[in-house]
Amino acid sequence: MTARNTTVKADANAPAITEMLAQFVVTQPSRSWSDAVEAQAHRTFANWAGCAVGPSTHETIEAALAAIQELEPAKQAAVLGRSERVDMANAALLNGISSHTFDFDDTHLKTIIHPAGPVASAILALGEHLGSSGRQLIDALVLGVEVSCRVGNAIYPDHYDRGWHITGSTGMLGSAAACSRVLGLSALQTQMALGIAASQPVGLREQFGSMTKPFHPGAAAKVGLMAALMAKHGYTASRRALEAPRGLMQVFSDKTDWREITQNLGKTWEIELNTYKPFACGIVIHPAIDACVQLRAQHNLKPEQVAKVTLKAHPLVQELTGKKTPSDGLLAKFSVFHSCAVALLYGRAGEHEYADKVVTAPQVIALRDKVELIVDRSIHEASVDVTIETTEGHAHHIFVKSAIGSIERPMSNAQLKAKFVDQSAPILGAAQTEKAWGLCMHLSEQEKLDELLQSLTRR
Repeated sequence: MTARNTTVKADANAPAITEMLAQFVVTQPSRSWSDAVEAQAHRTFANWAGCAVGPSTHETIEAALAAIQELEPAKQAAVLGRSERVDMANAALLNGISSHTFDFDDTHLKTIIHPAGPVASAILALGEHLGSSGRQLIDALVLGVEVSCRVGNAIYPDHYDRGWHITGSTGMLGSAAACSRVLGLSALQTQMALGIAASQPVGLREQFGSMTKPFHPGAAAKVGLMAALMAKHGYTASRRALEAPRGLMQVFSDKTDWREITQNLGKTWEIELNTYKPFACGIVIHPAIDACVQLRAQHNLKPEQVAKVTLKAHPLVQELTGKKTPSDGLLAKFSVFHSCAVALLYGRAGEHEYADKVVTAPQVIALRDKVELIVDRSIHEASVDVTIETTEGHAHHIFVKSAIGSIERPMSNAQLKAKFVDQSAPILGAAQTEKAWGLCMHLSEQEKLDELLQSLTRR
């Protein structure tokens, strides 16, 4: 028997993955992980919150909110960075969209999943409505991220290579699992929630560079929350929705490594492998930006001194970020050429360097046109080889094996806070931003979410 949309014979004897994950979500004890995992969970939440607040006035959010308000939603939950309230499902949608709009959110590098967006957006909206504690949210975050990333591990890279945006197409499972935990569903109900969510994958890589890319984690958040609510009220799904020959995983991918889900479940944690972006763009560009920032600082390079920039990088860099002439900020986030130009011009590549007015600035365009990308399959996708030739005839070279923000060179809490402040202070003000950071980093200690939500919204 073969699964549809694949070229390999289906595995009719796959382990009971859907049931196994549901049992795991329900039975895993609270805080049953190391201090390192606990710390990473808080860093993940805080990074997500800052990334959701920062773009809250962006035209992407304005348009999505306007559409939702036409439905006259009940005012159940907060929209971060704003004063409006909407129903909890659409709050999950909006906060998920916002958290990914600047492409500044977390990354699970093994799969290129941005795990917090679908999960955190859903559980915060649901938790606000239910009056949940911070401890409940941290537990649900760890478990939801585990579900989405383990499924991602099992099907990556084949699934991604087919054109799916894996954040959306696995995120609805993490959201459903996390919301099931917050709701206190039974193992069978959680299994049903996963099954309901499995019929609603979202996200095509064709949408990269448009407003619809950040829609993916938002839609996944909403799908998972609704799936859990439907399961709570008795809605049913296949008990083998993930692993069956015509289930999600075997239809999604020719690669289905069940061991990525079954081995050490509840003992090792994918959130411990989560990373945080120092640059507001596609993750595969980060080594090139890091290289240009380092060369600029080491040699005190001025833009007018740069004659040519030669990048040697993995083919994925060309595939994902080969946009030579981006016309706006969303497209520029997928242009290694623009990213190197602003890195050399400003010594950074935060959200401000991807504003539309920067993308179209003559000085940026002139520098961008001096960047050449050479595909080199011998170079790992996390690395880059950069040479800058100057007008004086010098050649400055650097090889970056792992960029800042990677597992090998993680961002410190101080660096994460600086990023949080840079995004949130223009929206919330300095004092409120300082308070919000502290509450995010101590979320598990809070009995209620009221103070946190007040700190992350406008009054």
